Amino acid sequence: MRARQPRLATRLMVAQAIVVSVGAVTMVIAAALVAPVLFHDHLVHAGVTEPGVQLHAEEAFASSFAISVAVATLTSLAAAFVVSLFLVRRVSRPVEELAHSAQEVAVGRYDVDVPDATFSRELQQLSGSFSYMADRLAEFEATRIRLLADLAHEIRTPLATLEAYIDGMEDAMLPVEASSWATMRTQVMRLRRLSGDLREVAAAEEHALGLALERIDARSVSSSAVAAALPRYHAKGVSLAEEHPAQPCWISGDDVRLQQVLANLLDNALRHTQAGGTVRVVTRSTQARVSISVTDSGEGIPPEQLSSIFERFHRVDRSRTSNDGSGSGLGLTIARAIVMDHDGALTARSDGQGHGSSFTVELPARP
Repeated sequence: MRARQPRLATRLMVAQAIVVSVGAVTMVIAAALVAPVLFHDHLVHAGVTEPGVQLHAEEAFASSFAISVAVATLTSLAAAFVVSLFLVRRVSRPVEELAHSAQEVAVGRYDVDVPDATFSRELQQLSGSFSYMADRLAEFEATRIRLLADLAHEIRTPLATLEAYIDGMEDAMLPVEASSWATMRTQVMRLRRLSGDLREVAAAEEHALGLALERIDARSVSSSAVAAALPRYHAKGVSLAEEHPAQPCWISGDDVRLQQVLANLLDNALRHTQAGGTVRVVTRSTQARVSISVTDSGEGIPPEQLSSIFERFHRVDRSRTSNDGSGSGLGLTIARAIVMDHDGALTARSDGQGHGSSFTVELPARP
């Protein structure tokens, strides 16, 4: 069993006592060796040559010197002790409180009362950083719990469908025909899509996507994504148009990943736009930024949900879920993580339900 270590305050007080004691002893020894010799030399230079007078003066000097040094040493030791005690308490107390808070955080209690250590800039910075860390851990824990709950909800529907079809086919309640197998295959595809999207989210948020950055024209990224999405838009009867400037819009990015971002945004727009609606993809460029906006005339987003639209499994209408495996609720989360890995930003704007929505990717321009 390891021996219990002394407290920080005890170590600091011992260290201060050693420093002050060494200083006091050094001063006394130096003064005792130097002062009498100098005093004797001054007497000689002053013309005091009688041995009796010299002896009396030196004894008086030695007596007063010893008393003065003793009083000064004791006073300085007392003052040093008081000041050291004050400093040690101001330093050790917040450190001990932070250590206690760290133990609370270690066992999962993130709502700890972190002391505001204002004694020094370093301690104040440490206290602020620890408080920020505790808040972030609390957010991560809440996100983890919500993720597990949402994941269980997302998995439950396809599993329940598969179980119902298997039971129905075993009990001869459902025909063993192509439509039954197609429904089951669709649910398997939905589970596979969910698994892949979860893997993408984890890699993106851990900055482990392995981006292959190169100088590319944002117009070509936009055009390629639009061309890939056109057949799906035609099948649903939604108009898809693009607009971009005549001059190149150079950026530094991963072409495949950026097309994945636009594909997710276009799929999201198609999912929330009824037949006969329109979706426009507009590319703009300034000296510092390049933006690509995907604007639809669809359902729109309530103002209170704009801040949470990029969270995992978020849906504007919780009562509506996709049963075809086309939407796992992770597309916007993946898109934002990829854009942030490009030192960019992905924002959403909407005037409310029934007024459509617009998602804008902003990336640094590359001259």
